[in-house]
Amino acid sequence: MQPHDNAENANQSTGTPASPAQANDYCRQKAGPPGSALYYALLQLPPSKRDAAYAVHAFCQEIADIHAAVHDPGVAHAKLDWWRQELARLFSGAPAHPVARALAPVIDNARLNRAQFEAVLHGAEMDLSQMRYLDFAGLSHYCDAAGGAPAELASHIYGFDNDSTPALARALGHAITLGRRVTDAGVDARAGYVYFPIDELQRFGVTAADLQNGKYSPAFVELMKFQHERASQAIANAARAIPQTDRRRQKPLLALASLQLALMDEVAASDYQVLHQRIDLTPLRKFWRAWRAR
Repeated sequence: MQPHDNAENANQSTGTPASPAQANDYCRQKAGPPGSALYYALLQLPPSKRDAAYAVHAFCQEIADIHAAVHDPGVAHAKLDWWRQELARLFSGAPAHPVARALAPVIDNARLNRAQFEAVLHGAEMDLSQMRYLDFAGLSHYCDAAGGAPAELASHIYGFDNDSTPALARALGHAITLGRRVTDAGVDARAGYVYFPIDELQRFGVTAADLQNGKYSPAFVELMKFQHERASQAIANAARAIPQTDRRRQKPLLALASLQLALMDEVAASDYQVLHQRIDLTPLRKFWRAWRAR
C-alpha cells in the first residue's frame, strides 16, 4: 500500500458522521475536551458561536497532530496532501472528513477563504522538515506559522470591528506558541524536537542532548528563565495590543494567553522541572483564569 493510501485511510477511519451534530461533537472532542485550556477559553463565547469555533480549532488540531502521530515522513506529507484535497472538497461543497463537514456552514457564515486554511498547513510542513532552529528569527517564523495563522483564522469566528484585529490576533497566537515552547520543552524534546535556537543553547551552555536526556542543571534553569521572560513579555505585549472595541469578542484568545502565562509561572515555580513530566493547571485555575482574562 502506498503512503498516500495509508494517509487517506487514516483520515477516513474516523467515519463519516450521519449528522451535523455528530460532526460538531467530533470537533469538540478533538479540539477542546472538558478540562482542556481550549474548553475553558471557548466557554467565553456565546453558545451560538461555539460550534463554529470548535470546528476551526479542530481543523488546526488535526493538522498539528500529523507530525506527532506519524513517524514516517512520507506518510506525514501524504496526510498533509490529503488535507489539501479535503480543503478543495470543502470549498467545492463535498467534504468527507467530520471536521470539514462541520466547517462547511462556517466558511460561508464567517467568509473564510481557502488560503487562510492553507496557511495553517505551513506550520505542520515546518515540523516535518525541521527539528532544530539556528536562531530566534527561524523560531519566530515557526511560531507565526504554527500559532499565528491558527489564531488569525479563529479571530474571524470570534468576531471583530477593527480591521487590524486579525493581524493582532495572529501576533498573539505567535506569542502564545513561543510560550508553549517553554511549558512543552520536555514533551518536545522527547519527540525529537528542540525548538530553542541553537545559538541560544550555546550561549547558555546547554545541548540538545541535555534536553532529550532530561538533564537538569543550573545552566538549564538560566536558559529556561530567559525563554520564559521573553515569551511572557511577548504574550503580554500582544494581548495589550488587541483593540479595546474587540476585546470582549476576542476573549477566547485572550483567555488562552492568560492560561499560557499562568502555566509558565507554574513551570517556573517547579524550577522548570519539565523535562521528565508534563505540568498543568488544575481545572479550577483554568476556569478562573479564563473567566478573568478580558
